Amino acid sequence: MENTKERTEHSSRVERKRRDSFGMFDGYDSCSEDTSSSSSSDESEEEVAPLPSSLPIIKNNGQVYTYPDGKSGMATCEMCGMVGVRDAFYSKTKRFCSVSCSRSYSSNSKKASILARLQVAGKPPTKKAKVLQKQPLVAKLAAYAQYQATLQNQAKTKTAVPVEGFSWGNYINSNSFTAAPVTCFKHAPMGTCWGDISEGVRVEVPNTDCSLPTKVFWIAGIIKLAGYNALLRYEGFENDSSLDFWCNICGSDIHPVGWCATSGKPLVPPRTIQHKYTNWKAFLVKRLTGAKTLPPDFSQKVSESMQYLFKTSMRVEVVDKTHLCRTRVAVVDSVVGGRLRLVYEESEDKTDDFWCHMYSPLIHHIGWSRSIGHRFKRSDITKKQDGHFDAPPHLFMKVKEVDAAGEWFKEGMKLEAIDPLNLSAICVATIRKVLADGYLMIGIDGSEAADGSDWFCYHATSPSIFPVGFCEINMIELTPPRGYAKLPFKWFDYLRETDSIAAPVKLFNKEVPNHGFHVGMKLEAVDLMEPRLVCVATVTRIIHRLLRIHFDGWEDEYDQWVDCESPDLYPVGWCQLTGYQLQPPAPQSSRDSQSSSSKQKKKAKSQQYKGHKKMTSLQLKEELLDGEEYSFLQGTSDQESNGSASYYIKQEP
Repeated sequence: MENTKERTEHSSRVERKRRDSFGMFDGYDSCSEDTSSSSSSDESEEEVAPLPSSLPIIKNNGQVYTYPDGKSGMATCEMCGMVGVRDAFYSKTKRFCSVSCSRSYSSNSKKASILARLQVAGKPPTKKAKVLQKQPLVAKLAAYAQYQATLQNQAKTKTAVPVEGFSWGNYINSNSFTAAPVTCFKHAPMGTCWGDISEGVRVEVPNTDCSLPTKVFWIAGIIKLAGYNALLRYEGFENDSSLDFWCNICGSDIHPVGWCATSGKPLVPPRTIQHKYTNWKAFLVKRLTGAKTLPPDFSQKVSESMQYLFKTSMRVEVVDKTHLCRTRVAVVDSVVGGRLRLVYEESEDKTDDFWCHMYSPLIHHIGWSRSIGHRFKRSDITKKQDGHFDAPPHLFMKVKEVDAAGEWFKEGMKLEAIDPLNLSAICVATIRKVLADGYLMIGIDGSEAADGSDWFCYHATSPSIFPVGFCEINMIELTPPRGYAKLPFKWFDYLRETDSIAAPVKLFNKEVPNHGFHVGMKLEAVDLMEPRLVCVATVTRIIHRLLRIHFDGWEDEYDQWVDCESPDLYPVGWCQLTGYQLQPPAPQSSRDSQSSSSKQKKKAKSQQYKGHKKMTSLQLKEELLDGEEYSFLQGTSDQESNGSASYYIKQEP
């Protein structure tokens, strides 16, 4: 035993002597390498119960929706055959009763391509895929709200869709895509301390081109950055890209140059190029002189930036997904990358949940609703459950303070707002109630329930509300009130007809940060109509601070308008870093299945819309005699816009 111990210690001393100041292993021998990997995952889903087929008409909380003139139109869903009030149907064409039916119909002629996207080969379809094969709920609060509400009775687990076969690196390389830099996402890990990590930075990474029995490292340089992901090339390969590889720069195996020397780890040149130099130490000295590397505390910063103050069992107030006009108490069930899975307090089986980021404007501390006069659904639970405790108020995102003492928003004022139930649309809207602390209850004109159950709350500084005329000047299609027949829609005529005034332009948020986004950049984005899903996405338009987010592989009608500082946008590689599940793009078959007639109609409509832009903008300026000039506060160079940064607004008809 003693002899064996002495031999081991002697061998260890010899090995240490053979390492130089770079941590290099002088006794490297070329040998073959045999690597293999395997992975498997099991996924089971409970069957979704079919919806009742006895629903005779589309209603929402007892409300049947009609046109402003009192007439109600009927329609039949082309997907499931459901008959109901036309105004309650989804999309402008009113061909489908819900988002689910529309998506199911449009992708590869009813369902096949969606199922291919949402399930693993040889595995049973996931719950979302199954829902697309069932009759969807049909209610005006969109398929999203109703579909979310049914989930509590469908299954006890929510398994995300595996991303087998999808690689950000291959996706970016094969299409020459560009990803949004990490610095665009201040809420994401390392978003505020990314530094000057860029192409050319050197790091120490595991050497996979060798077959030594121990884990060894080598130095590599960043060839290309895509969010957190970096394309690396081992030093010594020069222009040879045969062994280039992608990795997450925030991963545990990525270290600054010098880490091996201080940690006692061996630096071993890759077997493929081992013969190129006899003095690798001199080679590294020459190559690394003046080169940049990661900060020595980089891994510590990564770890610190992934510590989240929200903890499980905390109680919060969150929007009621079935009635946007009110909030409910929910309990934090899990925290993943800053995203919270909230379970409504009354959900006994914990399936009635809601996903959002901890900085979302949809969550608040307990007591917030009462403090500002917002509707609140009281829980049937009279006392807190054991272990549950109220989240401290300081954890929540703070809104800007406003001065409502002087000129301020008033009930009945008109504006333009992103419809939270159809995020691809900016609609004609009305302020229905002014709450405390700068909060407003807003309704979409022409489609409101009589009891106000579909009003929604935005803060006065919200980037989701805009002054009258914003869409026209910035060449965005404004969605007019449902059933409004006087088209093309003109604000001045509408204000006169409704005897209304526009909300003063100076009350809106006009700040535009230097966000750094550009059209075409790739990122990972939450599908806010199904907020548990984070998808591969692209920035397709930029209007000041407003981004048009397109979900790769899906039709444009499912695009969403999102603010540049939204906590629901993430850098490429965020899902891999945090362990969240990424939804890949729809397969090519799904994209090819879009009918040519649909494309031609969209193209013709787009050309027609673009054709009258300049004319209407000029007419707008000519017609305003008592106009008020309005300019966004532009950033320096990062803003891209398809419209003017200033325009004129008439406050009264």
